[in-house]
Parts: sequence; structure tokens; C-alpha cells
Amino acid sequence: MNIQSDIKSVSYLKSRAADILKQINETRRPVIITQNGEPRAVLQDPESFENMRNAIGILKLLSQGEDD
Repeated sequence: MNIQSDIKSVSYLKSRAADILKQINETRRPVIITQNGEPRAVLQDPESFENMRNAIGILKLLSQGEDD
């Protein structure tokens, strides 16, 4: 896995949005969007996003349980 292929500029996003969406959905890897050379956003497929949200929710519950 080469993270360099997962970093794109906002200009690239504007001109090749469909290609980026295809890449995200095929590889299930997020893409980092940069603006003026700085990271500004992360795009990821809906399934991975939902899995991440569920994992965070479980971790919060575990943390609360440990506090109790």
C-alpha cells in the first residue's frame, strides 16, 4: 500500500471526482484531499465510515464501563 497514491489535491478532485470515487469504493482506502499543500479533508466509502463510527461507539461504551 502506497499512501502517496491516496493523497490528491482539491484541483484533482474537481477534475476527476468520478475516478476518485471509483478508487475509494474499489480499494476501501480513504483519500486525503489537500489544499495549498496542506491536508484538508478525508474521503472514504460509506461502509468503512459506518464501521469506523460503530467501532468508536463501542470504544466509548467500553471506556464508560471502565470508569464505572
